[in-house]
Amino acid sequence: MPTSSASTNDSVRSTPGGGVQSLERAFDLLERMTDAGGEVGLSELSASSGLPLPTIHRLMRTLVACGYVRQQPNRRYALGPRLIRLGESSSRLLGTWARPYLARLVEETGETANMALLDGDEVVYVAQVPSKHSMRMFTEVGRRVLPHSTGVGKALLADFPSQDVRALLARTGMPAATDRTLTTPEGFLAALDEVRRQGYAIDDNEQEIGVRCLAVPVPHAPTPAALSISGPAGRVTEAATERIVPVLQQVATELSEVLTSPGSGPTV
Repeated sequence: MPTSSASTNDSVRSTPGGGVQSLERAFDLLERMTDAGGEVGLSELSASSGLPLPTIHRLMRTLVACGYVRQQPNRRYALGPRLIRLGESSSRLLGTWARPYLARLVEETGETANMALLDGDEVVYVAQVPSKHSMRMFTEVGRRVLPHSTGVGKALLADFPSQDVRALLARTGMPAATDRTLTTPEGFLAALDEVRRQGYAIDDNEQEIGVRCLAVPVPHAPTPAALSISGPAGRVTEAATERIVPVLQQVATELSEVLTSPGSGPTV
């Protein structure tokens, strides 16, 4: 009598949470590849995941066939180009989800609110809600800047190992946007120490003269993300900073809960 193969086929085996085991394993492998820099060998994946080589080989064959992974001439595996489309759509959706939280920041602080992500070696702004003041800051969504001259860049890199930050700065250079821009790795690393100590980052006329920006990371975000407010230096004063930073931190925490909760969406 023929027997069902469901009990031995991990493509249909359920996990305790009701999911499909092979899907969970495939996504876990993609994340491990990302953590490893985007290119790995099967033995490395087996060592880090604990899965047997035949299982990894089967999953990788499927991912290659779907275009999410490609096999290099050296037989190592790299993240595939089809992931780019998913990432671009996900970034746009992330910005859409963030808008109600940015709107709240504008209501409570009076200044323009932004959300930015780290994309490679650059900071990209994915969402903005402008201040209601006639004199206000405006950053085009999609704009890319180097991290060393921005509050969001400092917030995004604050928890990175110093050697990774130095490598990034070596690749991008540290051009001066103003005479206040940090232009040495030592100066920037000292600024990151200050971010970790005080829990927020400041761009004090470093990207544009007359503009101050306060930024905080979004904790536990699926990709490095930061929220910020920006406004004229005459309004974003030291006294205003003491009032604004707790609001920024609270909103970032609430947004984090939405982004890290499976199946949830914005509730603001």
